[in-house]
Amino acid sequence: MAKSRAQRKAERRAKEEAEKAKQGLSDSQAQHDTQVPKSGDIAEIEAVEAGIAAGAPEEALETPDAPKQSKIASREEKRKKKEAEKKAKAEQKRREEEELAKRAKAAKGERKRGGVFAFLASSWAELKRVQWPDRDTLIQATAVTLVFVVVAALYLGVLDLAFNWLVQRVI
Repeated sequence: MAKSRAQRKAERRAKEEAEKAKQGLSDSQAQHDTQVPKSGDIAEIEAVEAGIAAGAPEEALETPDAPKQSKIASREEKRKKKEAEKKAKAEQKRREEEELAKRAKAAKGERKRGGVFAFLASSWAELKRVQWPDRDTLIQATAVTLVFVVVAALYLGVLDLAFNWLVQRVI
């Protein structure tokens, strides 16, 4: 349940009195401090400033009875926030494009070597990136390839014989 301003003020006074009792202030000084006129608004502002100085965000220090922001102001704030996000995204995209342009320029610099040397260098770099199969996988892939070639040769050979026989009979 939210506390009222009077409840918070009473708690604050009780804390101050407890602190003064610990510090051993005289009764006349304590009486003077309580009789100094200070408006509730000023006290609230000082409390918020003390909280900000302690590191608390300003939104956390708002009191429940604080005036609410108007709809127009909140819409304006949301609009500004969206614009800031758009600007940040555009800036990020621009940076990425610049980075890509730098990489493309660096790649062009590498390609300026002679045609044969550039081909051999890029081939060697590509061979380094290849994931070579182990012995069992290599044997299995070779066997599958050979079986497929034999089956395809038999199929095409039978079709060739059949069409050859058919053409001989028609002519």
